[in-house]
Amino acid sequence: MENFADITFPEFAPATVWLVGAGPGDPKLLTLFAYHALQQANVIVHDALVDPAILALAAPHAKLEAMGKRGGQATSAKQKDITLRLIELARAGHKVLRLKGGDPFVFGRGAEEALPILNANIEVRIIPGISAGIAGSAYAGIPVSDGQSNQVISFVTGHDTSGQVPAVDWQALAKSSPVIVFYMPMKHVDKIQAELLKAGRQADEPVCVVSKATTPEQQTCDTTLGSCVKDLSKTNIKAPALFIIGPTVALRQQLTECF
Repeated sequence: MENFADITFPEFAPATVWLVGAGPGDPKLLTLFAYHALQQANVIVHDALVDPAILALAAPHAKLEAMGKRGGQATSAKQKDITLRLIELARAGHKVLRLKGGDPFVFGRGAEEALPILNANIEVRIIPGISAGIAGSAYAGIPVSDGQSNQVISFVTGHDTSGQVPAVDWQALAKSSPVIVFYMPMKHVDKIQAELLKAGRQADEPVCVVSKATTPEQQTCDTTLGSCVKDLSKTNIKAPALFIIGPTVALRQQLTECF
């Protein structure tokens, strides 16, 4: 293979749906497959976390439709309505691109969209994206694993589908996973803090909260588990964000200039 032009992609046929991960925000982190999909689709149904710079890469003829969910907010699009719209567009003969932030299968409810579409006898193609938990941590200078400190990583959603604190085994999580990355935690940082402390994590354990990771608006808050709620209250950090706790957070001061 001499250059990117030698890479072949499957045909984006009419009356099909491609479920595509847009990555964590930086357009440079799009996969080649995702960029190809953006150039081929004639309808793009995107969620609330897709950066406008990525939408700008769509083909000129493509129609954009915003249908996003935000943490159980009442104004968010309902999952059933999104899926029905994708089916409606495909049945009308469109090349339908469902564009989701990060990776569709990492807290993106990708399967909840793909399975009903398949049951409607519509072809679906899944195109993974770079997950924010990995890339967003890295852009803050935090490796999610390091051979000297952890052999286990946990990725945890900060809220369930109704917007509540997730029902996880906090004791098992705290004891078994040195590094934990919470997606979308801002609504429940106080409860996450309380559950981890109750489960035995130390108050002086390093924590970093990364907002709008990989974008020009990226912000970070370096804190500890015991002080995170108080320290965050003094910042203007807002969602979308990551809450990262564990020994690898301490490597951030050495690695942050690498990104």
